[in-house]
Amino acid sequence: MRYVADAVQETLTEERKMAFVSGPRQVGKTTFAKSMISIVEGAYFNWDIETHRRRILRAPEHFWDDPDVGAKVRVVLDEIHKYPRWKRFLKGLFDSQGRRIEILVTGSGRLDVYQKGGDSLLGRYALARLHPFTLGELLAQGRQRILSPAEIEAGLASTRPQGGADEALDQIEQLTGFPEPLFAARAARLRRWRRARRELVLREDLRDLTRIREIGLIDQMVSLLPERVGSPLSINSLREDLGVAFDTVRGWLGALARLYYLFEIRPFPGKLARTLRREAKVYLFDHTEIESPGARFENLVALHLLKLVDAWNDRGFGDYTLHYVRDKERREVDFLVADRRRPYMLLEAKLSDEDISPSLRYFKERLAPRISLQVVRRGSGRRQDGITVMPAAAFLALL
Repeated sequence: MRYVADAVQETLTEERKMAFVSGPRQVGKTTFAKSMISIVEGAYFNWDIETHRRRILRAPEHFWDDPDVGAKVRVVLDEIHKYPRWKRFLKGLFDSQGRRIEILVTGSGRLDVYQKGGDSLLGRYALARLHPFTLGELLAQGRQRILSPAEIEAGLASTRPQGGADEALDQIEQLTGFPEPLFAARAARLRRWRRARRELVLREDLRDLTRIREIGLIDQMVSLLPERVGSPLSINSLREDLGVAFDTVRGWLGALARLYYLFEIRPFPGKLARTLRREAKVYLFDHTEIESPGARFENLVALHLLKLVDAWNDRGFGDYTLHYVRDKERREVDFLVADRRRPYMLLEAKLSDEDISPSLRYFKERLAPRISLQVVRRGSGRRQDGITVMPAAAFLALL
């Protein structure tokens, strides 16, 4: 069972709202959703399956009816956001049938923001974002519970990795956190999976969910992104490489973010003088596309932190955001987790256990976060001047 199971169960049975589960293509949403109806009476419908689609459209208020199931049914609607009127449909379904059914909605688009306009679903659903496997979830073997901020702080007391953490981290780093290549554990399977996933996102999802038609140019842009991971992204440079307008590139990046192909981390909007405010960094949900070891490791850490921030927000622990910090003197720290714009965790990711980053020391003094970390791929742990140096296998096992 995936780590979002408790939150989804609580939404459906205690809060009595619709549960939305969104995440990247092939992250395991369908498998998870089917597991949630294996424990209760339920029915599964996928908008991509023609017979399911026709059944929904012909009988929108009782398409799930089955004389063999009880009065309370858990209905899974997979990829329903591809229906142009999906928000209106769900609002009507919930308002008219919410007492008879529990509604679980899954999709590879951003269900919370994807389509503007139409009837609002505010107050009728809770969102849970499902991410690729992190080290903590892999080690938990289906029993992971998201740690609260206080529990994370307590977990930082030990800088020694738990048993099996180093080997599991090697596995995720080489094979991604997506279930199919991760558990197949073969490089050839990873390469085939990567090509198929890229084709699905660029050729099908973009076509179905947007009006974008320049798929060939977007494919070129995607091939340019891995070498730009880890640095502030110059949209103007991409524009020049592709020969298109600035706003066009920005729109394409936004569409790929909504489809969970990539995600952006923006600079921290604090009050420090001479810090960058505009250029975002771009990271990929499949970090194995990146050749540079340093950038690949930074992307891997970014994926773990994004999952943590999304899970904390989805569970109501706070209003967390993920940023980086960089000033005009080129001092930079890779990540800053903030809670309501207040610095909470400042983190630098490095391949080896070398001296503590001068930029980390500099911004620690000026931002005064609750936690200051240097996470190293290879090395031992220590504490110095209020900064914890921690092996990646020990830190990422908490996430």
